[in-house]
Amino acid sequence: MSMQIYESAEDYLEAILIIRECKGIVHSVDIAEELGFSKASVSVAMKKLRENGYITMEKDGSIKLQDEGERIAQRIYERHRLFTEYFISLGIDPKTAQDDACRIEHDLSDETFEKMKQDILSRKNS
Repeated sequence: MSMQIYESAEDYLEAILIIRECKGIVHSVDIAEELGFSKASVSVAMKKLRENGYITMEKDGSIKLQDEGERIAQRIYERHRLFTEYFISLGIDPKTAQDDACRIEHDLSDETFEKMKQDILSRKNS
């Protein structure tokens, strides 16, 4: 089920993952705070993500990633962490490094990312 997923959907899935790591439970209000979006925008996005099978909404309003949503979120988050760490190692200000990582994490091909990851990891281990 490899459908084209939009950058904003990837951002939402990644935010759900990050909030879950920090708080354990994720609600729409947390996502709105994390991403700086209105609750209404988040609500519309959650409906789309649910319809596409990326998340489930529990009775208590908490949001859970489904397998495919989890896979996408982990992929984006791994890219985000790796790029941020790499940019900081180049002497880039952490806030700028974070912002730049966010910009390129979606657009880089898997092939380029894997090569960069191998290169970064080999430098780390040498």
